[in-house]
Amino acid sequence: MITIVEANSKKLLKDFVKFPFVLYKNHPYWVPPLINDELDSFDKTKNPAFTTADAHFYLAYRDGKIVGRIAAIINWSEVNEQQKKKVRFGWWDVIDDVEVTKALLEKVYEFGKSNNLEYVEGPMGFSNLDKVGVLTEGFDEIGSMITWYNFPYYKEHLEKLGYVKEKEYLENKFPFSNVKTEFFVKAQELIKKRYELKALNFTNTNDIMPYVDKMFDLFNSSYAGLSSFVAITDVQKEYFKKKYISFINPEYIKFIEDKNHNMIAFSIVMPSFSEALQKANGKLFPLGFYHLLKAKNESKDVLFYLIGIDPEYQSKGVTAIIFNEYYHLFKEKGIQNCIRTPELEDNHAIHNMWKHFDPVTFKRRRTYKKNLS
Repeated sequence: MITIVEANSKKLLKDFVKFPFVLYKNHPYWVPPLINDELDSFDKTKNPAFTTADAHFYLAYRDGKIVGRIAAIINWSEVNEQQKKKVRFGWWDVIDDVEVTKALLEKVYEFGKSNNLEYVEGPMGFSNLDKVGVLTEGFDEIGSMITWYNFPYYKEHLEKLGYVKEKEYLENKFPFSNVKTEFFVKAQELIKKRYELKALNFTNTNDIMPYVDKMFDLFNSSYAGLSSFVAITDVQKEYFKKKYISFINPEYIKFIEDKNHNMIAFSIVMPSFSEALQKANGKLFPLGFYHLLKAKNESKDVLFYLIGIDPEYQSKGVTAIIFNEYYHLFKEKGIQNCIRTPELEDNHAIHNMWKHFDPVTFKRRRTYKKNLS
């Protein structure tokens, strides 16, 4: 018999966060989150996502043992402003038993129907800066700190329960040795002169902070056309500023301005923390912080986390300036592999940016959808 319990206490939320540590114990490709970081994400007093979203967290038990978990989420900005009558599910992990998945999803349906919503989609988080998608290809590749890993049967569970593919995401990578300077060095000089642009580089995180609000405004405008996009609020900007910017190497953040100091492009790259997070196993102490700091300074793999370009400049070759700035930095640091985080399959503009570097798609993931009626 399967029993579903809402994780509505500190103890149960901790059980919710720690369940994947049991499910994926010693798994070579699963990357554990930091436990306290996950708990903060689910704390309504700390995560501003809850100013525009509601969520419930559920655990599935059989014979007194946890066998699954799921979060049911409503993003009210999406529902009210975009008229998408959708309930989301995320943070879904489960043993290989479709009946457990079914029982967990029933709680999501209840939440959606009680708020007159029409369909369910997932897995996805509160916003576009959360993890997204169930992995469908690339199970023998290590995960990252900004993606979910899952077993192959997750996809099978959803399809058995009548879910259909909603959005497809690709993850691509290429060795730094594929980067040929003839594709951007001369072009970036011409583009800088023609449009009177300049690149901003940083060595100190404090120097970045005055630009961060502009960056998030540009993020909102440059991604607005994507079908899954929900704008980041002012409160969320402050939260992400404190949570992420100080964690990222300042030299890996690049801004481009026009002659009037308007930000027209930005890029954020992160060192790969995957192996460091595996060693930390969910905890910063006693040695987790050391492993993360070591990776921050020494990792030879980098993740292109976010790139945003003002719509007016998206077809004017501005990426050549970004590539030029990173090329010199990566060469100096001895970077070996460049990894792109999940990008929508139909985001052709972003795929075209990388075509000269011969990227390889090494993972695919998708969200699934099902009508509630």
